[in-house]
Amino acid sequence: MKRIVTGIGALLASAAPVLAGGIERAPQSLAPLFEQGNYAELSFGGVNPDVQGTDAAGFGTGDVAQGYGFFGLAYKHQFTDNLSGAIIVEQPFGADVRYPMLAAPSPLMDVLDGTAVEVNSTTYTALLRYKFDNNFSVHGGIRGSHADGKVRLRGTGYGGAPPAGVSGYDLDLDGAWGMGWVAGVAYEMPEIAARVSLTYNSPITHDFKMHEGFSGTEIAADDYEVKTPRSWTLEGQTGIAADTLLFGSIRWVKWSEFKVENLVFPRPTPLGDVPLVEVEDTTTYTIGVGRKFTENWSGSISFLYEPSEGDTVSPLAPVNGRKGVTLAAVYTMDNIKITTGINYTKLGDATLGVGPSGNKREVARMDDGDAWGIGVRIGYSF
Repeated sequence: MKRIVTGIGALLASAAPVLAGGIERAPQSLAPLFEQGNYAELSFGGVNPDVQGTDAAGFGTGDVAQGYGFFGLAYKHQFTDNLSGAIIVEQPFGADVRYPMLAAPSPLMDVLDGTAVEVNSTTYTALLRYKFDNNFSVHGGIRGSHADGKVRLRGTGYGGAPPAGVSGYDLDLDGAWGMGWVAGVAYEMPEIAARVSLTYNSPITHDFKMHEGFSGTEIAADDYEVKTPRSWTLEGQTGIAADTLLFGSIRWVKWSEFKVENLVFPRPTPLGDVPLVEVEDTTTYTIGVGRKFTENWSGSISFLYEPSEGDTVSPLAPVNGRKGVTLAAVYTMDNIKITTGINYTKLGDATLGVGPSGNKREVARMDDGDAWGIGVRIGYSF
């Protein structure tokens, strides 16, 4: 049963998360911290999304979501029977959205063509866990995040060129570090492979040097704060029959506190301030079943649901809700465990809007989006 438990935890931190709410790509799982003994792992994989629709001028947007790869590292050390620690390296946040230049009859009909956003981040988490004799445990630590990014706003969807609009706006964020913390509790019943854990991730504030300009000409360079959102994750699992495990999670992310404010944004208008990007809070539900088939092989199937939030979303995050299914196979040989997972996600239809909060102007509609992801995780216990 333990082999199934740890294999499933590895899977949920790899192939399953693709194009989640906001710019989230991975759920910041602490699964390595619950491994037995000393443990090290390497994970990697890739995601191929397809997000397209029709802009306000009636032209197809083309596929705007770019594929990406990911990797992760983790090391867990058992200091005593009660005290353990872990270091986890992952890439929880990222974005690569580009609206291709299409053959519109006139530049005046280019609604979003050339608009793009790219965000890269790597997070390093150091944790300690103390397990009490009554099956309760507490865990916590610090998290450092390094991130950078850039934004390009183009087309009539952004009101045309200044002073009427912000089409042509360029923003470059130099790489910067931010710090946060993690805390949580867990309760286990080893005799039935049961565990429930609740983990809080604090916001992380980055002080970015932001270079702003229009059409390649810089107009300002200054330091501004950007906060990645706080989150709560409730995870649970239990044996329900011989060699069979039921597992699930609920994750809430406060994306409404993710804002990018600088010299140009939020941009004042008679109808209200226009933010650069505005994202709704998200809640993601996962449930699945794992089963051990032989001494070496086990597998699982899990389902994910994230409801759509709000009436419109930003063209820089053109997905609103998702439904996904993940299949995993876990092969265990002596101290080595290899988990391979494949995920299919149906991305929710999204209405893209630009303008003041509560009064956005529709610039495009995205439909029939989906994504395929594959992840591999190699773990070694010693």
